[in-house]
Amino acid sequence: MESVIFIKSEIEPERINLLNEMDNTSGDYVAYWMQASCRVNYNHAFEYAIEQANHLKKPLVVYFGLTDNFPDANIRHYTFLVEGLQEVERSLEDRGVHLVVLRKSPEIGAVDIGENASILITDRGYLNIQRLWRSYAAQNLGCRMVQVETDVVVPVETASPKEEYAAATIRRKIQAHLDRFLKPIKSQKLNINSVEAGLDTINLDKILKKMNVDRTVDEAPYLRGGTSKALQKLDNFIENKLEHFSDLRNNPAEDYLSNMSPYLHFGQISPLHIALQVSRTDSPGMESYLEELIVRRELSMNFTHYNPHYQELNSLPEWAYKTLQIHEGDTRPYLYSQEELESGETHDPYWNAAQKEMVYTGKMHGYMRMYWGKKILEWTETPREAYQTALYLNNKYELDGRDPNGFTGVAWCFGKHDRAWKERKVFGKVRYMNDKGLERKFKIKEYVDRVDGLAELIDEDIWMSGSL
Repeated sequence: MESVIFIKSEIEPERINLLNEMDNTSGDYVAYWMQASCRVNYNHAFEYAIEQANHLKKPLVVYFGLTDNFPDANIRHYTFLVEGLQEVERSLEDRGVHLVVLRKSPEIGAVDIGENASILITDRGYLNIQRLWRSYAAQNLGCRMVQVETDVVVPVETASPKEEYAAATIRRKIQAHLDRFLKPIKSQKLNINSVEAGLDTINLDKILKKMNVDRTVDEAPYLRGGTSKALQKLDNFIENKLEHFSDLRNNPAEDYLSNMSPYLHFGQISPLHIALQVSRTDSPGMESYLEELIVRRELSMNFTHYNPHYQELNSLPEWAYKTLQIHEGDTRPYLYSQEELESGETHDPYWNAAQKEMVYTGKMHGYMRMYWGKKILEWTETPREAYQTALYLNNKYELDGRDPNGFTGVAWCFGKHDRAWKERKVFGKVRYMNDKGLERKFKIKEYVDRVDGLAELIDEDIWMSGSL
């Protein structure tokens, strides 16, 4: 049965991992469980599934499990996800493939779809819940299950066999493999048209109204989901912003970010595709952007993969955890409740603007997110409470929250992937940021004015009702 897994493939073998030892290939079709990578373009798992279907001379079915209960997700996140799935459905039809969307926990649906499958291929997410889903499916399937890693440029275990201390320690390891993995994916042609798998797929056009999910946060008014939207934003970034990315990316008063993170979060665009498009330019911002996209982003996957406590304060390095405990009893200059923070009602207009930008748009400027997290640490009674408050707000409002980058970004504000600095009250040796730094480096009041202007563009009735 080895040939079922290790056929001649266009996909690098390091991306492919056998998850169980089942050898029954008598099923009616090959199934691809699309879970973390909600796209058809530049998807190694999808292309590998086509290869397997052609090899076995069987049709291919793509499955997605839509649960009402993904941790911390609300209608803002689900709207963006479903918009992407609607585009996936259309793109698959163009490739002769049927999409089955089941409204149930993804691992349960994977077992259902696998009941009549010859082999089930899945992509790879890096959160604890995604690992549990794959483990359950692998143990309960009657067919072989294969994982194909497609949401990083360099596979996580190939880059490093352990949790890395910082970008400096993982950078050279990733760079050592880039020549081998930074290459285009060949699009495969499916030889046999798809089948419907005998399961009733839900209607994506109507599903959002039926889902029992948190509706206290409205959809993001300025961001729409889907691969086509992501590609449009990428083209605009490369043409109009990449040149000045290295100089202006940290300036919240300017708009020189790619805004790829929501699309990367939902797997609606491939990091490999982005990297190839950017690397083909001779722009002065190329190296700086690839550092963020590959080294920094894949450091976050390393963190959540190797550290199961990524949602907790004890995921921090020993020096950071210890120094925060030593200074836990220090007097805070201000103390705010979670409700006050969530409403953006502090004494600091810059912090308030950052919080409101996230609430209004589903996306906060990256530099301001660092400042935002640092101040939550400074204005909350204990580091542990601050950590959970930052996660709560980030996960609730950010479209790119609840993923390795989101968890790592919060942890960085508390000392993760950083070094010890001069000791001070509250922070101990954790890096400190203040409003004077913002004023010195940027025309920060322009950022505040821009965020305030966003409120005027949002329906006043929605805003006053509190649904945002």
